[in-house]
Amino acid sequence: MGIVVVEVCDGNLINELDIESIIESEYPEVAVLMNECLSFCGMCAVRPYAIVNGHRVFAKTPEEALGKIRAKIEEELAIYAD
Repeated sequence: MGIVVVEVCDGNLINELDIESIIESEYPEVAVLMNECLSFCGMCAVRPYAIVNGHRVFAKTPEEALGKIRAKIEEELAIYAD
C-alpha cells in the first residue's frame, strides 16, 4: 500500500485514461484503488474526478484532472520529503 492513496470510481469519466497505470508508474509510492462507487452520486458521470488521501480533485477533462491529481500527489508527498 502506498503512502498516498488515489481512489477512482469505475464509472468515472477519468477512466478514458488508464489512470491506474499512469499514476502507479510515475509514483511508486502511490496506490490507486479502483472502486465500484465512491458515493458522490452523479458526479462520476458529469466530471472526471478522484479522491487523493481523502481530498476530492476534479476538472472538466480527464487530462486536466490528471494534472490536478499529480499536483495533489506532489503536495501530499512533500510532507514526507524531510
